[in-house]
Amino acid sequence: MLLSVVVPCFNEGNNVHSFYEYTTNILAGEDFQYELVFVNDGSSDDTLSCLKELSDRYEEVSYISFSRNFGKEAAMLAGLQYAEGDAVVLMDGDLQHPPELIPQMVHYYSKGYHQVIAKRNRKGDAVIKSSLSKLYYKMMNKFVDVSLVNGVGDFRLLSRKALNALLSLNEYNRFSKGLFSWIGFKEYTINYENVVREEGESKWTLSKLLNYGIDGGISFNNKPLRASIYMGMGVTVLGFIYVLTMLVKILFAGIDVPGYFTLISAILIIGGLQLTFLGIIGEYIGRIYYESKKRPHYIIEEETMTAKHENHQKWHTHA
Repeated sequence: MLLSVVVPCFNEGNNVHSFYEYTTNILAGEDFQYELVFVNDGSSDDTLSCLKELSDRYEEVSYISFSRNFGKEAAMLAGLQYAEGDAVVLMDGDLQHPPELIPQMVHYYSKGYHQVIAKRNRKGDAVIKSSLSKLYYKMMNKFVDVSLVNGVGDFRLLSRKALNALLSLNEYNRFSKGLFSWIGFKEYTINYENVVREEGESKWTLSKLLNYGIDGGISFNNKPLRASIYMGMGVTVLGFIYVLTMLVKILFAGIDVPGYFTLISAILIIGGLQLTFLGIIGEYIGRIYYESKKRPHYIIEEETMTAKHENHQKWHTHA
């Protein structure tokens, strides 16, 4: 068996060597072959030079380097597309995803599981961050068409069958957490303790997390559009009731002095709803716009891997 370990990297120069040493020490005693596929996502530090050094010294190390930063979703996709293994482990290069779990993942893969998922607890996270995360997943699972689990991320093993199914989904706006759940297949979950980052700082700022959350909410359902219809109809009905009420009042009590507060309130509420719904509709239209362009998910500047364009036509979802 050949296992591919796909590692997206963005400004991880301080972690690359320690990740390699730590991971290979664990995998060295296993009874399967492995390859490490690093994807440099347009890093501005010495990540690329570190990857070149590792690739020159060790045959099991390969890398792909983008022409610029295309985002983690693109980096994960590239690594998965170029991985040659019978199974693929997807993990971060900052050692927050414990390499010790890889042999366990392979064990359950050998038992017939197509997805072996690593689920972390929230120990060590800030209270506010942990609370917001719980609220996010609770709300998401009420709206999206797939099931998302708090603590479950990209760290997982995929069988070749599951990987082929995942790669057959070629949309431009990718939300991997949802895609992993959407393809299904037999799953097994391994729980582990949250690990503090070894070096550097997290690349996930509050704004990036917020945008990622919005991507997840829109990528897997059209309920915001349906909700805008219902709310729009509700506001319209309330408006008619208000007009009829005022008409009856005028007929029986005469014309009163127009209310400034009522007028301003109606304008602000209806105007706010209109802008909100226009934003929601615009977000969906924008995604259609990007999908219609059919641009590549990434552009490779240099790499040590052999492109398998002939295999790209053979991806399938059946055994």
